[in-house]
Amino acid sequence: MKNISPMTLAVAVVVALLVVSNTFFIVDQRERAILFQVGELKDAQFSPGLHIKIPFFHTVRKFDGRLLTLDNQTENFLTVEKKNVEVDFFVKWRIADPATYYRATGGQELVAMDRLSAIINRGLRDEFGSRTIQQAVSDERDVIMQELERKVVKNVAELGIEIVDVRIKSINLPQAVSESVYDRM
Repeated sequence: MKNISPMTLAVAVVVALLVVSNTFFIVDQRERAILFQVGELKDAQFSPGLHIKIPFFHTVRKFDGRLLTLDNQTENFLTVEKKNVEVDFFVKWRIADPATYYRATGGQELVAMDRLSAIINRGLRDEFGSRTIQQAVSDERDVIMQELERKVVKNVAELGIEIVDVRIKSINLPQAVSESVYDRM
């Protein structure tokens, strides 16, 4: 057997390390992961820990599995009386099904937040549209939130998302409406 040159040995060691490092992947307890086989979704059920994949044939994509917050801008909604109310709200959500989430949003959190915001806005528009100003600003806020969560569960499930909490931070009357209320008083 001939002597192996140091350069050949170094290249062999680097290639071996590259193959070994691409064979294993770690899923943190705060992450969700999906495995692709030549660009096609192969598996999405990974528990936290060390996992094996075929190097250069499988790729892994990871997503944040923690609670995420959608803090929406103030939106205007009409009540039954055709009066505007300014509503500021936030949503706590997390990825429930990584495969569905990836198919629905391409794995992009901004796309998910945009679609989630649209779903919540439609739900709030319906809820405020069926109430008077008095009902909207009274103690019915909890009822509004419960009804909203019940109605949007199916729509957000199609995104692979689970809503943990929806809260209204504030309900304000626009300046013109506030002035007309004070004038009547």
